[in-house]
Amino acid sequence: MLRIRPWIYRLTFWLLLLSAVALGAQASSIYLKAWLAQALIANAWQQSLTSGQPVKPWPWADTWPVAAIHWSALAEPLYVMNAAGGEGLAFGPALVEGSPQPEQGGDIVIGGHRDTHFRGLQTLKTEDRIELTDQRGRHHRYRVSRIHIVDSGKDPLIPANRNGLTLITCYPFEALIPGGPLRYVVEAEPDENWWAIPVH
Repeated sequence: MLRIRPWIYRLTFWLLLLSAVALGAQASSIYLKAWLAQALIANAWQQSLTSGQPVKPWPWADTWPVAAIHWSALAEPLYVMNAAGGEGLAFGPALVEGSPQPEQGGDIVIGGHRDTHFRGLQTLKTEDRIELTDQRGRHHRYRVSRIHIVDSGKDPLIPANRNGLTLITCYPFEALIPGGPLRYVVEAEPDENWWAIPVH
């Protein structure tokens, strides 16, 4: 009968323990980075409101917050990043290419990931109110007018010649395989009659 030496058991134990600690540390670091990034983005947003200028959340960032968006189902506002490319969507919803800046008016188009920041889009209903705060601290208020599913391979995602707010994410929300052609689109119109407490 083959006997395994005791030192092999000890070595195996320590290797397994070290591997478990390393994997746990790596998983924890992802959550720590996400929390730290949101804290830095919130700080950059507050500095932007004070200065009226874009502020990067960290020196090497290729993205920065340009707006904050809020609706009743959200506990905290979401910070809207300047562009959906690069790092933008990794840290929050972002302006879609070609969208005007929030303070410029027109149809502001914001995209976000369905399984993170824009998961809450599914809680919106027609007639719900959305508040968008621009970099100058002005509050733009919108009322949800339409929610629909669009096949991005066949139909345009963004309505032409519109003055409003369009929020877009992938669909379905619980899809096992990401990246399909369907998009969940929320359209909202300016609502000048709604007076809400400003978002801070």
